[in-house]
Amino acid sequence: MKIIPTAIPDVLVIEPTVFGDERGFFFESFNAREFERLTGIKPPIMQDNHSRSAKNVLRGLHYQITQPQGKLVRAVAGEVFDVAVDIRRNSPTFGHWVANNLSAENKKQMWIPVGFAHGFQVLSDYAEVLYKTTDYYAPEHERSILWNDAQIGIEWPLDGEPRLSAKDAKGIPFAKAELFP
Repeated sequence: MKIIPTAIPDVLVIEPTVFGDERGFFFESFNAREFERLTGIKPPIMQDNHSRSAKNVLRGLHYQITQPQGKLVRAVAGEVFDVAVDIRRNSPTFGHWVANNLSAENKKQMWIPVGFAHGFQVLSDYAEVLYKTTDYYAPEHERSILWNDAQIGIEWPLDGEPRLSAKDAKGIPFAKAELFP
């Protein structure tokens, strides 16, 4: 496993060691001991989520203000543009965002720690995304920042209008969002 830093030091891209031959491939998608050894982070994985979305679906920017979740995200089918936004007021990278293309082909994952909003856009005909979380889903604590907030300025690689849920279309502007200290 290789750890690739991003422009926001707490967000990491994980590139697994893949063993392949004419039969196919094998890799460890998560190994807690190796993850901790390489990152110094010991995430208590509590829940595993799986979503399937059509092309140009945009999900996010989501976070939980209470019971915050760190997330280890990967695409197991298709390709997504995966985004993390630092929403920790006291962080030197507050309000900054980073993104990576995650795909079934490149097998990369992105570690998004507590204190970040997360979203993704589907680039392929469809994508299936798995993400491990460090706490349980709590809908009463979930928040959504407007995906196209000008203050954040995410450069989504859109091809036309995104396909949004009603909740995401009504996201809160960053300037009015409930944020982390």
